[in-house]
Amino acid sequence: MRLMLTRFTLIGCAFAASAFAQLTVDQKIADFQQLVGLYDKNYGPYEWKRDALKFDLLKTAPWIERLKATKDDLDFYEVMVDYVASLNDAHDTYNLPSTFRASLGFSTDVYDGIVLVDSITRTRLPAANFPFQIGDELVSVDGRTAAQLLEDFRKYSILANPRSTRREAAALITVRPQSLMPHAVDLGDNATVVIRRQSGSMETYTIPWLKTGLPLRVIGPVPTPKVAPLQAEIENPIGNEADYTAPLRRLQNCMIPGPYAILNFGGRSPIFNPPSGFQIRLGRVASDVFFSGTFKAGAYNIGFIRIPDYAPADSNAALNQFFAEIAYFQANTDGLIVDEMRNPGGSVLYVNQIAQLLIPYNFRSIAFEVRATPDWVASISSSLTQAKAQGAPQWILDEFQIILDEIKLANSENRGRTGPLPLSYSRIDIDPFTDGQGNPIAYTKPLMVLVDELSASGGDAFAATIQDNKRGPLFGMRTMGAGGNVVGTTIGTYSEGTTTYTESLMNRKNPIVTTDYPTAPYVENIGVRPEIVNDYMTKDNLLTGGRPFVDAFTAAMVDWIKKNQ
Repeated sequence: MRLMLTRFTLIGCAFAASAFAQLTVDQKIADFQQLVGLYDKNYGPYEWKRDALKFDLLKTAPWIERLKATKDDLDFYEVMVDYVASLNDAHDTYNLPSTFRASLGFSTDVYDGIVLVDSITRTRLPAANFPFQIGDELVSVDGRTAAQLLEDFRKYSILANPRSTRREAAALITVRPQSLMPHAVDLGDNATVVIRRQSGSMETYTIPWLKTGLPLRVIGPVPTPKVAPLQAEIENPIGNEADYTAPLRRLQNCMIPGPYAILNFGGRSPIFNPPSGFQIRLGRVASDVFFSGTFKAGAYNIGFIRIPDYAPADSNAALNQFFAEIAYFQANTDGLIVDEMRNPGGSVLYVNQIAQLLIPYNFRSIAFEVRATPDWVASISSSLTQAKAQGAPQWILDEFQIILDEIKLANSENRGRTGPLPLSYSRIDIDPFTDGQGNPIAYTKPLMVLVDELSASGGDAFAATIQDNKRGPLFGMRTMGAGGNVVGTTIGTYSEGTTTYTESLMNRKNPIVTTDYPTAPYVENIGVRPEIVNDYMTKDNLLTGGRPFVDAFTAAMVDWIKKNQ
């Protein structure tokens, strides 16, 4: 605490002396090296990124040269953002301490490879003055073409695979938070926007930026101590926990920090209109965690349930609600469609519990290779002691012991990561939920899961679990490839940024062979590839509420039911 008070006193005095001074080169390098040190010690996929993506986060010389060349604090932040972006990790971002945000009042995304308008706030952009429509093409903003902007914004929108990244970059064209984009504060009062209407005509609009929050232009001046630089006050959530389950919850946290500018990301309702004749069950009231219902397709009654994320406010209530729906579907449907498109993830424990209600036999859950550090040894040892003292169930004690033994072994062998570990139960192979008589209560009929490039982290894990255990086909597009747990911390004594970082690698049942990456049993970057490929991101789907997509998955579900009769 004394160090923190001293630092704040120094900053306060410095601002009184000059409101416009910048960080020194030495201060920029010191904060960058703190960031590198954090990743060096804690980043789980280091070897994977080095070998598969050819980015070695420990080769810092070029980055330090870039830092030396920066002219101001915002340029320094650009280098920090770019360094973390080079990991191509959807979990990992560097954020500025800024609340500034600018928006144009409409959103864009990539459909059929083209940036199209997909929502308009008419209270800000009334049709009388801004008559462009959903489905029109964004040609340029302030003289930069849409293609140029997608490339410009790539480093602010890294989401592990190219499709995901391009979509988030498209969203940032019209919504620009300085926390991600250091120079967002340099925007003028208005943007010159060129739109190609669906008729083919080109129209130019002057649209005001709506700016909110406090812009950040300088973080300095900060006097450099004479003896030694101040050290980063990095939070250490691993440390001694009064709650012995806290380290497990940290390891189970599989949720990406964005992208929140994309339509319906994490939304309860599906992005598409439900099939014709859909009878809604859940999704009408705020207490409904899911959107669900049934519809007829030929001779079959098909159930549908959307999982918006794997991080409900009350997981027990959510699981009870899911269980009730599964019981209804088991009795009243011939097949079930589970929608986890645009799902940001959540707790891998909750992912496995959902799977236990959908897979009616013993199955292999997603395991994790954890970055082995002395901090984890101390933390898990402490939690094991506390759990024993509080009379925790034996499976909790077993799980802690397994994790502790593996971390110690990895450290003794000087390995970066453990072998595959169970993080939800004491075994990787787990059983379905059962009733009081020991009978499985999971859904037993044909199942299909809808996925896309925004099925992320916990969404990746769920899709991989369904596929690895041959429970039913995945329909849609390759998932994001955010394959590990994630934590966040403050970083940089002088610059006061924050960063998130991945501590582990999801480990699948079998190695995955692709043309994009080396063969490996990982989800990171590789994603989960669907058996039935169908792209929702087309103009036809945008303009018709997803009718072609809905027709396609309905036909696929009917075919799957027939094959399983």
